[in-house]
Amino acid sequence: MGNARNIAFWIVLFVLIFALFSLFSNNGSTLQSKEASYSEFVEAVESKSVDSVVLDGEQVRYRTKDGKDHVAIKPTDHEVTDLLIQNDVPVWAEQQEQSGFQAFIIGLLPFLLLIGVWIYFMNRMQGGGKGGAMGFGKSKAKLLTEKQGRVTFDDVAGIDEAKEELEEIVEFLRNPQKFSRLGGKIPKGALLVGPPGTGKTLLARAIAGEAGVPFFTISGSDFVEMFVGVGASRVRDMFEQAKKNAPCIVFIDEIDAVGRARGQGYGGGNDEREQTLNQLLVEMDGFEANEGVIIVAATNRRDVLDPALLRPGRFDRQVTVPNPDIKGRDKILAVHARKIPLGPDVDLRIIARGTPGFSGADLANLVNEAALMAARVGRRFVTMEDFEQAKDKVMMGAERRSMVLTDEQKEMTAYHEAGHALVGIHLPKCDPVYKATIIPRGGALGMVMSLPEMDRLNMFKDECHQRLAMTMAGKAAEIIKYGEDQVSNGPAGDIQQASALARAMVLQWGMSEKIGNIDYREAAEGYQGNTAGLSVSAHTKELIEEEVRNFIQAGYERAREIILERNDDFERLAQGLLEYETLTGEEIQRVMRGEPPHADDDDHGGSAEADKPSITAIPKTKTKAKPSGDGGMEPEPNA
Repeated sequence: MGNARNIAFWIVLFVLIFALFSLFSNNGSTLQSKEASYSEFVEAVESKSVDSVVLDGEQVRYRTKDGKDHVAIKPTDHEVTDLLIQNDVPVWAEQQEQSGFQAFIIGLLPFLLLIGVWIYFMNRMQGGGKGGAMGFGKSKAKLLTEKQGRVTFDDVAGIDEAKEELEEIVEFLRNPQKFSRLGGKIPKGALLVGPPGTGKTLLARAIAGEAGVPFFTISGSDFVEMFVGVGASRVRDMFEQAKKNAPCIVFIDEIDAVGRARGQGYGGGNDEREQTLNQLLVEMDGFEANEGVIIVAATNRRDVLDPALLRPGRFDRQVTVPNPDIKGRDKILAVHARKIPLGPDVDLRIIARGTPGFSGADLANLVNEAALMAARVGRRFVTMEDFEQAKDKVMMGAERRSMVLTDEQKEMTAYHEAGHALVGIHLPKCDPVYKATIIPRGGALGMVMSLPEMDRLNMFKDECHQRLAMTMAGKAAEIIKYGEDQVSNGPAGDIQQASALARAMVLQWGMSEKIGNIDYREAAEGYQGNTAGLSVSAHTKELIEEEVRNFIQAGYERAREIILERNDDFERLAQGLLEYETLTGEEIQRVMRGEPPHADDDDHGGSAEADKPSITAIPKTKTKAKPSGDGGMEPEPNA
């Protein structure tokens, strides 16, 4: 339909141009001639002042002896030829065979112009035929054809279990007899669930590259419009297109935009989104089966989806796509590192160990930032130092060395971060301290970063208490050094982190003996999704807040005790941060022993190549800091 409108528009435009060209080419001389009356023409002929005459139907064009052109209209009942011959005036006559056609075209010209303008604006309003003012009910699903940039399962790494689930769907499409001879039926749908950036859309593109069948892609937000019934019409049209191309795959990205649970929130139970969802449910598994059409959807909010959408027969398979573990991160880094030249010192396994919690998108961004870092300084390949600097930038933000800090602010920041690092080192259940810095990054004046030695799946009670102590160590260090009245607003971020951790311990994880093994989170914090009708008495709320306060205060007291017991180490570490600005985990240990941070340190700024990395390979520069996650993320004093 859209192509027909485009063809009609160009035909009308061509006819208009032709008509205008014909009109002006034939009458160009007329436009340049001076109008004259017929009596003036006769008088000029009789006075022998006419040089030549052209007869064009009722029009008489003549040129006088002085070289001027004139045009006159002769009466229909008057013959002018005899007059011209009698006065020896040369006469030419124009052929009039096409005059009727030209008159017809000229008469149609206004109507053709209006039709062309109307077709043009209709085409613009409808987005070139892809649904618009006259095509609301048409599906916006696009048939994906990746002739260039084709993605296959070889480009997907770190989520092997999810790949296996989807590879079986692809195999079913390629060879259905292999499964149907044992009574197996092709799955109706597969739901990809996982945090943002884990590769759900990439998996869908890999299915398109591997399956060799038509692959339609659409976003959940493309279904719903402000007009009632449009979404349901688009769902019907999408399945009609899919059935014409069966077997095929339809990928719906961010399905939670249209698949939210019905009857919740504002708008009652008859709004446009719910009608669209109802139509989708019927099309996936209703009276008419859509054989050969597989729906693959992606979301990071499975909890808000309607239960009817998740039952067997609709989304038969729910594939979890989690953040990758250390092996998965190593494979993902290898996939992205194929496109860049790596230096001989780059070890992707070490980078994978130092990036716990990174998603596939985070790792892709890390590799890209490392390549940009190398290009910025004019290297021909990417080195380990570039990866470390990129990791610091991704996790903490760029360094703000241009920020002006007074000596007092730098000193207070140094003692604050020294408190975090000291307590973190002396508490065995805290993650090893990776780096401490007093160089401002992002919204923090300084920070201490800890990295786990392996991917952490569980949180234990004693570990949580020790993390609380490390988090509150910054405030304890400021009070020990400067007194109660001189504490700054620097620990604001620490207090926020400690409060979140303590509330989780009390409300969700059952780590408080006074509160017990009850999940109070929804009731106590007023969650909109609280469907159990739970309510919390004022006494219970007071008890919860008292337990949260006790946990945080116990962490503060423990941190204070450690700093006071090891005050000499505390002072040496603070002074080392003031002098060197950034210290790695191994360097912190050396400074606390009273040694220079580097074994071959000639002066303050020297870097040691022989230092051994503890958790990651750390290029020994003094300009890097890592995000800590355990504290030390404090806002600026003037924030």
